[in-house]
Amino acid sequence: MTAMSVGLTLIGLLIAGLLAWIGLTLSRRKAVDTATAHHEVEVAAEQVRRQAEEDAAVLRSRAEVAERRAEEVRRTAEDRASEVRRDAEQRASEVRREAEAEAQSIRDDLREQRLEMERRDHRLTEREERLDEQHRAIEERQAELTAQLAELARRSQEIKDLEDERRRILEGVANLTAEQAKAELVAAIEDEAKRHAHATVREIERQALDEGETKARKIITGAVQRLASEQTSESVVSVVHLPSDDMKGRIIGREGRNIRSFEQTTGVNLIIDDTPEAVLLSCFDPVRRETARLTLDSLVLDGRIHPSRIEEIYERSKGEVAELCERAAEDAMAEVGITDLHPELVRTMGLLRYRTSYGQNVLKHLIESAHIAGMMAAELGLDPKLCKRGAFLHDIGKALTHESEGSHAIVGAELAKKYGENDDVVHCIEAHHNEVEVRTVEAVLTQAADAVSGGRPGARRESLEAYVQRLERLEEIAMHHDGVEKVFAMQAGREIRVMVLPDAVDDIAAQVMARDIAKQVEEELTYPGQIRVTVVRESRATEVAK
Repeated sequence: MTAMSVGLTLIGLLIAGLLAWIGLTLSRRKAVDTATAHHEVEVAAEQVRRQAEEDAAVLRSRAEVAERRAEEVRRTAEDRASEVRRDAEQRASEVRREAEAEAQSIRDDLREQRLEMERRDHRLTEREERLDEQHRAIEERQAELTAQLAELARRSQEIKDLEDERRRILEGVANLTAEQAKAELVAAIEDEAKRHAHATVREIERQALDEGETKARKIITGAVQRLASEQTSESVVSVVHLPSDDMKGRIIGREGRNIRSFEQTTGVNLIIDDTPEAVLLSCFDPVRRETARLTLDSLVLDGRIHPSRIEEIYERSKGEVAELCERAAEDAMAEVGITDLHPELVRTMGLLRYRTSYGQNVLKHLIESAHIAGMMAAELGLDPKLCKRGAFLHDIGKALTHESEGSHAIVGAELAKKYGENDDVVHCIEAHHNEVEVRTVEAVLTQAADAVSGGRPGARRESLEAYVQRLERLEEIAMHHDGVEKVFAMQAGREIRVMVLPDAVDDIAAQVMARDIAKQVEEELTYPGQIRVTVVRESRATEVAK
């Protein structure tokens, strides 16, 4: 509307200007020539009129265009204003909702804080009341203690006066001063202490001698056991049957040269006694003894017995024994499912075919231990192959302990490590007798499998009755000590678990008790391997929070 009115105003002003210009022109030309001017004025007026009409038409068209543009601008402005208004209303609504939600959250937080402050104030008030009560109680207790201290001081003074009076009376009766009596008492105590110290020294020396003899016997027994020497002659002697007693003379030879050559070549003692149609072979090494037995059997069958023939047959028998040992090791490996042992380990393992420990064949013991370890590993979710391998190789050092220094566990571990066995397998071997601290579960399973295979009834030369009696005696020895609550013989008699009363036995007494029990077991019982004594002292304190 504003643009259209402006256009009409401009058109009117233009027309007014044109009319003024026309009047001025007419007045000027009228003075020159009225007639001509009149004609020219009419012509000019006509031109001006046409020009004015054209200008007016142009101005009208422009005014219409301006009016249309103004209408479009107005509509666009109205649409934009409506859109802006809607956006503003929507935004205002969202802001209002957000403000209301935030205000509600703030009100909730304020309410929770106010409640928390009220609770804290309540707790502080209660605590102050309790502290006031405790303070009053402490003041009352302090007053009582002050009174008691005063009473104690008074009584202490009375006691001191009485002691002084008693000392004066005693000095008068004994005709001795306190210093003289003290000197005599010190001298008497010193003499008693010297006698006690002398008796203690003698007892310590006696115990050292006894323990030294016990340890020496233990070391010798362990060495003999490692060499497979049993108490009976069957474990170190082999019997070779002869077709007739005349063969004994041929075995002895002229001036004993054949028997000397045989013993020198084989390293085995040949015993010829009054036993009919039989001779004895004696040696602590079972492999050499078996080689000598095969050699003598072959010589008896061949009939030609002389030094060179003995050496020839002995070399052949060594090959046969080595082949038998290797075949036995391969059969054992196949039985337990192990196929990738180093050839040197296979050869060494085969030597255990003729090795026994307390009457139990070591190679069969290893097979049995491997099966037991594999089954326990499967039950526990471990690697059965690794556990079986560690248990199968744990006593491999027994084949070499008479040739190498150290226990069979350490020797076997070094041998396995030398020929590329896994570190876990090596640890199973070296730790199965606790000579090295156990660090893996597989080593624990190897110990358990070894104990089960070697300690079960019937595995070694021990009857079921003796086995049960040994376990009962183990528990009886531990139960006879003061402060013992419960005793358990565990791991087929390889361990004694002693539960003591914590109030009656302290930590030092527990260590002394473990040593005493172990010493008594060593003195009274005969058993394979070793027995661990564990004294368990547990104290518990329980309180209730109110």
